Order: sequence, then structure tokens, then C-alpha cells
Amino acid sequence: MTNQPRNSETPVPEAFQGIRIAPSILSADFGRLGSQIAEIMDAGARVIHFDVMDGQFVPPITIGPLVLSGIADQVHDAGGVVDVHLMIEDPDRQFEDFARAGADSIIFHEEATPHAHRCCHAIRELGCLAGVAINPGTPVETVSELKGMVDEILVMTVNPGWGGQPFIETSPDKVRRMRSLVGDDVLIEVDGGIGTGTAGTMAAAGATLMVAGSAIFGSDDPAQAYRDIHAAAESGA
Repeated sequence: MTNQPRNSETPVPEAFQGIRIAPSILSADFGRLGSQIAEIMDAGARVIHFDVMDGQFVPPITIGPLVLSGIADQVHDAGGVVDVHLMIEDPDRQFEDFARAGADSIIFHEEATPHAHRCCHAIRELGCLAGVAINPGTPVETVSELKGMVDEILVMTVNPGWGGQPFIETSPDKVRRMRSLVGDDVLIEVDGGIGTGTAGTMAAAGATLMVAGSAIFGSDDPAQAYRDIHAAAESGA
């Protein structure tokens, strides 16, 4: 994370560019988190997805800035970035803590705040990419007024809260409509049910950043699972 404020003209870090698979450490073994991050980064991963849940916006409670500060240097030293996904109420109260802990992008849910425009500005002022997530039932048009303020849009392809849910089959059409709405300058990320059977379809629809959790860390060989999903995404791009 840089301390320099961002704007719409600031280049997106190279680690976010192109087709990327972002392993979600929510599904990792926290007893050996450092070694599992090293394993998938050695396999080529450059975006590490960091899911934060507060027990209010979604029922589970997960991890926060202290865990992020424990892994950020490892990820950055390996040439990677940390993509923080806040599934929490009042997200603007937490932006500074996550930026200070090492976030490179911070995504909040449009449904969690009436002040999405202000939130995007606040995140950019902290030097991070500003991201907005929308739930499966939220129309793509919700983000239309954020053009020029948002760097990244996360289209949830399951309902937020738990890993391992089945992929929502209408998601590719929603991503196509989102890409048509925001153009080519905004990163489109998808999260939920991503694996070798869906990554290519989502890349073909216009997604460039795909979160995969249980499909990677639930595998006997997470590094090979990462490589297989990345190859599937590349084949659809």
C-alpha cells in the first residue's frame, strides 16, 4: 500500500492487471497460513483475497487488521498485493486500519452504506484501489454513478458469508452487463463458486479477477489447483 492518494489517472498496480486468480485465505489452514500463502505465490498467484466479516452484515465473524498486518509483508515481498473485501456494516470506520495494516485494495459493499461515493474517495485518499461489491440481488445499475471514482467492482456470484456455495448460473450475464456499463478501465472481480468449470466462462463474460477459496485450499494440492483454475480462466479470456 502506498501513502500517496489515488485518482482515476493513477495506474493500476501490475499485480492486478491481466487475468488473475485471487486465492481467498478464508479457506486456508490458519495453522500454517504463512506456508500456504508461500505455496500459492510460488505457483504464480499475485493477488491474495482477504475476506472480512463482522457477524452483522453477514452472520460469520472472520479476520481483521491484525491478521492482515501479519501477512502483508510476506505478500508484498513476493511481488503480490492484498485485496481486502469488507463484508461489514459501517465500512468507512475501518478503512484507515486496513490501509495501515497493508491493504492494496479495499472493497466495501454498496448495500452496507448510503455513502458509496464518499467511501470510494476515502479509500483512494489512503492510497488503495477503491472497490465496490454488489450482492446477487443488487442491480448492476446501482454503481453507474460511481464512474471515475471506483477502480474495482466485485460482482458476487454467491450470496456473501460462506465459502463453498454453488455458483449462481445467471452470473455471467450479470458480468457482461456490468462490463458494458463501466467500460474497460474498471477491474471486474467475481467471488463465489469459481473453479475450473466456471473461471473460463467468467473471463469470457468480462471478469479479469476471480476469487477462488475452497477450490484451491480444499484441494490436496493447492498450488496445482491454482494453476488449473488460472489456465481455465486464460482459455476463456
